[in-house]
This record gives sequence, C-alpha cells and structure tokens, in this order.
Amino acid sequence: MRGGSMHRRQFLATLAVGGVGLLAQGSHGHDRPPNIVYILADDMGYGDVSHLNESSQLHTPNLDRLARSGMTFTDAHAGSAVCTPTRYGVLTGRYCWRSRLAHGVLYGYDAPLIPSSRPTVASMLGDAGYHSACFGKWHLGLEWTAADGQVFEPGGDPWEVDYSQGVGGGPVELGFDEFFGISASLDMPPYVYIEGDQVTELPTTEKTWLRTGPAAESFEAIDVLPDITDRAVNYIGQRAADPSTPFFLYMPLNAPHTPILPTQEFQGASGTNAYGDFVLQVDHTVGRVMEALEEHGLTDDTLIIFTADNGCSPQANFEELAKLGHHPSYIYRGHKADIYEGGHRVPFLASWPGVIEPGSACHETICLTDLMRTAADMAGLELPADAGEDSESLLGAFRGQQDGPIHEAVIHHSIDGSFSIRQGRWKLELCPGSGGWSPPRPGSEAEKDLPPIQLYDVDSDPGETTNVQADHPDVVEHLRGVLSRIIDRGRSTPGPEQMNDREVRV
Repeated sequence: MRGGSMHRRQFLATLAVGGVGLLAQGSHGHDRPPNIVYILADDMGYGDVSHLNESSQLHTPNLDRLARSGMTFTDAHAGSAVCTPTRYGVLTGRYCWRSRLAHGVLYGYDAPLIPSSRPTVASMLGDAGYHSACFGKWHLGLEWTAADGQVFEPGGDPWEVDYSQGVGGGPVELGFDEFFGISASLDMPPYVYIEGDQVTELPTTEKTWLRTGPAAESFEAIDVLPDITDRAVNYIGQRAADPSTPFFLYMPLNAPHTPILPTQEFQGASGTNAYGDFVLQVDHTVGRVMEALEEHGLTDDTLIIFTADNGCSPQANFEELAKLGHHPSYIYRGHKADIYEGGHRVPFLASWPGVIEPGSACHETICLTDLMRTAADMAGLELPADAGEDSESLLGAFRGQQDGPIHEAVIHHSIDGSFSIRQGRWKLELCPGSGGWSPPRPGSEAEKDLPPIQLYDVDSDPGETTNVQADHPDVVEHLRGVLSRIIDRGRSTPGPEQMNDREVRV
C-alpha cells in the first residue's frame, strides 16, 4: 500500500517493542490483536436507541444489551451531518472537508473520493495481518467504464455505462479483501449489487426509489438490509475457522435511511411508524451479528462498535413521531444535514470484554474519525504522518484510563459546508442558521436578520436555544483561532503539517 503505511515486517517489529501488553490483555489466549466489528447505521438519531433516551417510544433490546455489556459514549459526533463525508472520515481518520468535497454528498456514478495513495483503516490493518470485509452502502464514489472503454463521466446517460466491466476505486482497491453491497444510498441508482469489483447482475430495467435509474431485474430495496446482514453473519462464521487471523468487519448499513422499507416481520412492530419499524430492524441486524460472534466463540476476542453516520432525516416524519412522544434527536436541536447537535451527535456504543467495563460511560467529546488511530493502537501500529490526521485513539477511554479531553477540539460540518468547532462546553457555529434543512434554513427570510455566528454553552444549553456570542467575544476569538490553525496545519492532531486537497474557506 502506498501513502507511507506500515508493512507486515514493520508491524511485527513494532509489536515486539510496544504491542505485546495489549495482545496479552485483550485477546484471551490468542497471540494476535482483537477482531473489530464496526456497524454504521444510516440516518439514525441519538434518541432512537432506547438506552440513550428515557422517553423513547422505541425499544431496541440488542443495542441496549450492547450498551450494558460495554461503554456508552454520550458526546460522540460524526465528522459531518450527511453520509459521504462521514464515511470518508471513518475510513481515513481525516475530516472530509480537507478533500475535494466541500459540501453535499456523492451519487451513485460519482468518481472515487479516496485516492488509492491514501491509507485507510482496512489497508492499514491489512498490513498488520488482518482480513477485512465491507458489507453495505459504500457511498464514496466508484469509477465506472463507459461503452467506449473510457471512464464514465458523472452526469452522462447511465445506460452508456458498460456494467460488465469492473468498477474501480472501491473497497477492494482501498484495502478490503471482500466487498458486497451498493454503490451509494438506496435512493440513488444504479440499483444493483456489487461483489468485489463486479456487478452481480447486469441492469436490464429501470426502477424508482425516489430517483429512477438502471436496475437489475431481481434487485429489490427491501432485501438489501437482510442480504447485508446475512453476508456479515456468514463472514463471521468463515473467519472463525481461522482463529490465528484477526478480522475487521465494516458494516455501513443502508438503514434506516430512505427508502424506509422494513420487511414484513418488522412492519408495525414498533407501535410508531415505518421509520420506527426500520430502526427495530437495524437493532435486529446488530443482534444477529452479536449472536454470530457468540455462537463461534469470538465475543471475547472482538471489539464491536455501533454508531450512525449522522442524525435522523426528516423522512422519518418528525411530526408523526412527536405525537407519539418520540424524538429521534432526543433533547438536541436539528436533524440530519444541520450544524446543530441533532445533525451530527450520534449514538456510539462499544463492547470489548476484558477491556471495556460493562455498563460504563465516557462523556468526553469524540469523533467518528477516531477509528483509525484507535485501530492502529489496538494493532500495535504507529501511523505515518500522512494518515489519520484528525484521528485520536479511544483506547485509553476503553480501558477507563482517559484523563482529560481526547481531542483539543472537534470540528463539525453541515451539508452546505458551514463550519462549527466544539471545545469543552463551548460550540461556535460560523453561520446564522442551521446550515442544513431545519429552520432557519440557509438563505431563508428567518435567517436574514440573525447574527452571522452562533455560540452556545452546550453544557448548560444542550438544546442550543440561546446564542451567547455577543456576551463572550473572547471565546469567539479563541475558537476562531483554533479552527483556523486546525485548517491551516492540515491536521488537528500532533505531528508534521499536512496539505489539504483544496483551499478550505470558512
């Protein structure tokens, strides 16, 4: 792998001097680092996990069991309030606004966002001897081939794609040994499965889930979550046959994102609406993964993390849920796409027997970019300077040894590219409104007369109801300076300065 990653021989040398203690403590008799299972729900609110919401009208028994068996992070944040940039951060340990994607998300035919030269969690762990698989929604761009043999240009006629040719720039080129899933969100064509780098069935018809596009005849959106789940469960069984090789299983789910299509088993099961039913199906997927680990005797050797890529979408029908007493964003303002807490504060549950104390909690601010350095620490690896620039290790928190903040500050980003910075109790938002879809929306009449920045004390005002920027100019100035430094240095962690991929403007 390019990009300064550590090869197997280097890994073993590092392990010999620095990693043996972790292996002996965490792997229960196997001289290897632990397995890692990372489940990323799609558009699921903090308040949709009943363990986190005392007023929840949903009951998520498997997620609650996961929380009881491990640690709840109460102040966890996605790197962005929408899908693609969060996924970029999870796999690279780098804020996506440093890449070419300044706002919004990619679509099913867009070009790859992660270059092959950039280390990912999968490629890094591969160098440490891990086997890795990705099952689910990729949504980080792929390179399709046109009928004339040239690279297909996004925006062209999708029927001009030669679907018999393999896709480039996807999971198997970025370190994963296996991939099965879909190119982007389930409301974005093409509606086909991809296995490895090949479409499993050529599209011969058109189907519509919000958007119309080429589809395989047998492809149905309602089947995607069960198919992803089955693949993950089967994979765990296969890896159990090779106990000497640790594995990394990344499950970026398609649910409960639109189209909201719970299977018949879950229709009506929540007592709320279709969105609530779909959340219960996500909970069931987590339960099946946990049961597979238990069945094959892998629970004690595995770190399992559940989180979400951003807050809940308005497609859940907030008004209908509120009448039933359920609030997906819990006590927080806003929802998916917003700079407000509801846009990016997400559930984050971690279980690792023998390391993480059951029923424990961490209240420090963390970010989903933290997977990369955490995985490196678990595997005894030292990251090169040009990898994981915005990733901090959660290993100290897992062990109950965290003394003080994990991050100097955490940066938030909304769908329109608005910035926010969080440090301790203070959160500075460099826009007058939501920066997203909730009121006051960007460019709306309601936003026109508002101050151009917002400052909230999220300890005393978690609902972000009172903008106190005029009362604390010193805090505003300080946080502006920290944000500028983090942007200019190309990293938020200690280490040599790096380059952003574009000029970043606030």
